[in-house]
Amino acid sequence: MTVDTRKTKFGRIFPPREDWLAKAPAEPIIDPALPIIDTHHHLWHRVDTGAGESWEVPSFRYLLHEFLADCATGHNVVGSVFLQCHSMYRKDGPGQMRPVGETEFVAGIAAMSDSGGYGKTKVAAGIVGYADLTAGDWVTPVLEAHIRAGGGRFRGVRHSAGYDEDPIIGNSAPDMKPGLYLRDDFRTGLKRLSALGLSLDAWGFHPQIPDITALARAFPGTSIIVGHCGGPLGYGRYTGKNDEVFADWKRSVTELAKCENVTMKLGGMMMRLAAYDYMGLDAPPSSEQLAAHWRPYVETCIELFGADRCIAESNFPVEKMGIGFAALFNALKRIAAGCSADEKSAIFAGTARRVYRLDC
Repeated sequence: MTVDTRKTKFGRIFPPREDWLAKAPAEPIIDPALPIIDTHHHLWHRVDTGAGESWEVPSFRYLLHEFLADCATGHNVVGSVFLQCHSMYRKDGPGQMRPVGETEFVAGIAAMSDSGGYGKTKVAAGIVGYADLTAGDWVTPVLEAHIRAGGGRFRGVRHSAGYDEDPIIGNSAPDMKPGLYLRDDFRTGLKRLSALGLSLDAWGFHPQIPDITALARAFPGTSIIVGHCGGPLGYGRYTGKNDEVFADWKRSVTELAKCENVTMKLGGMMMRLAAYDYMGLDAPPSSEQLAAHWRPYVETCIELFGADRCIAESNFPVEKMGIGFAALFNALKRIAAGCSADEKSAIFAGTARRVYRLDC
C-alpha cells in the first residue's frame, strides 16, 4: 500500500492563505487584452458550526469584493458564471425549495455588479444553481422558482455525481452512491430541466466519465457542461498512479468528446488531481510550473473537443488554496499558446457566451 505523507488534505476545501499567496513569484500577465469569461467560481460566507465541516478558521468569506479583487490582478475578465456551492440556502420551507435561496443571494450580487459601480466585470452574468433532479414532480416547480429568482440570469443546474469507494477521496455528498447519472429518476428530472431550456453542469471523478457519456448520448438535445476536465484523481488510492490515471481518463474523455452536446471546462483540478503538495510548499508555484502539471489534461481536452466546446474556469476560491488568480489564468494561456487567435478567443470567452447564453 502506498503511504501518502503529503501535508495537503486533497479533496477538502480550506481558506486561502493570503500571506503564502503573497510569496508567489512576480510574473507579467500574458496577453492582458484577451477577454475572459470565468465560467466557474463561487460566492459564499461560510462559518464553522462545529458540525464537522472542513474549515480550519471560524469564517471564510468570498463575496463580490473578494472576487473582484482577484479579477483585478491583470487579466481582462469581462464576465463570470456562478456555480452552485450550497451557499445561502433558505432556512425554512420545503427542503426541495431551499436551494432557491442560493439563486436569490447570487442574483442580488449580480444586480450590484450590473449597477456599474463595481467595475467592468459582469459578475454572475450566468447563474448555475442546484435542484435535486431525482425528485420527480417536485423538480419542475423548483426549477421555475430558480428562473424567477435569477432575474433572467439562471442558466442551469449542477447535480454532481462524484463517487469513489476510497473514503479518503471525499464524495460529492455523504450519501452518494455509484451510478447517479444512470438512474431513471435522475433522467426523469433531466427531461424536465431540458424542457425548460436549461443546461446540466455535470461533475464527477474520472471513473464517472463513462456515465456522463451515456447520459449525453441518451439526451443529445441537452447541453451538458463537464467541470474540472472531468475530475482526474491523484490522491488516496490513486496516489503514485499518474500514468494509469491519465490513460484511463484519456480513454474515457475521448469517447465523451464524440458527444456534440458536451462542453468541457478547462481547469479546476487543484484539490482532486493533487499534482503538487501546495500546503507543503514555501511559496506558490509559477504559472509555468502549474502549466506543466495541467498541460496533459487541458491540452488533450482542447485537441479532442476543439475550441468551440472548451471554456476556461478559475474555480475560485477553491483553486486559491494553491495558486493566485493571475498565475492560474497565465497557466491556462501558456497551455493554449499554440492555438490560433480565434481559438483563444473562443476558449476564454466566445464559447462561454454561446453555451451559457451570456451578454458580456
